[in-house]
This record gives sequence, structure tokens and C-alpha cells, in this order.
Amino acid sequence: MNIALIAHDRKKELMVQFCMAYCGVLAKHNICATGTTGKFVEEATGLKIDKCLAGMQGGEEQISARVAYNEIDLVLFFRDPMSNSQYEPDLHAIARLCDMHNIPIATNSATAEMLILGLDRGDLDWRNIVNPKNSSRK
Repeated sequence: MNIALIAHDRKKELMVQFCMAYCGVLAKHNICATGTTGKFVEEATGLKIDKCLAGMQGGEEQISARVAYNEIDLVLFFRDPMSNSQYEPDLHAIARLCDMHNIPIATNSATAEMLILGLDRGDLDWRNIVNPKNSSRK
């Protein structure tokens, strides 16, 4: 499966901790991330991360494009609900695309944990049927 990671500035440490906790599950899949988030996660976990640009430099748009082409199977977007609204258009765009393509998205660690546990159990294997070319580990 192809998993995308995005985290607002004040949620990057939480994303790192989350990925450390679920490193064993994540290691079985292809992971892409916005630049800074990907760098932090890769350094902390040793996971191979395909890093896009930093979020504010277009990384969120790069991930959105992959979502639009149905190349992503799961999105973890740890958003900061207390941040100013400059990030809101990015979240709405990705959420809308996920809804259009029936791609699971989590915007907080509680939902992300449920999705990762479900992924590990095989609950998201239906995505392999929808996108058989995207399901293998690189």
C-alpha cells in the first residue's frame, strides 16, 4: 500500500512518535511525505520515505496530485486545529480528493491508529483490488 504522511508544524513530533510506534507496520508499505515531515520521520525511524517538497513549498499539492491519480491508498494528515487558517485550503483539497477516490484519511492520531491497526489486520486489502499496480512494496 502507498501511505502519505503530512503534519503541520506543531504536529510533526507527534507524527514522528506515531511512526516510531508503528514502524513495524509502516515498513511493509511504500511511504511518501511532505519534505520536512518525511525527513524527521526517516531520521527517527530509519524508514525509507519518498520525500516531496516541504508542505508550504508545494509538497501538499504534490501529494494531492498523487491522491487525484488514485496512487495513494491511505493519508495520515496530522493537522493542528489551533493553527491559523492558512493551511485549511490544503486540508480541504486533500480531504475532498480522498472522498472522491474513497481513500481513507486520518487527521489526528486516534483515527490514524485505527487505520494503521486495520491496515495491519488486512482491513484495507480491498485497496489492492482497486489499485493492483500500487500494492507492492518498492
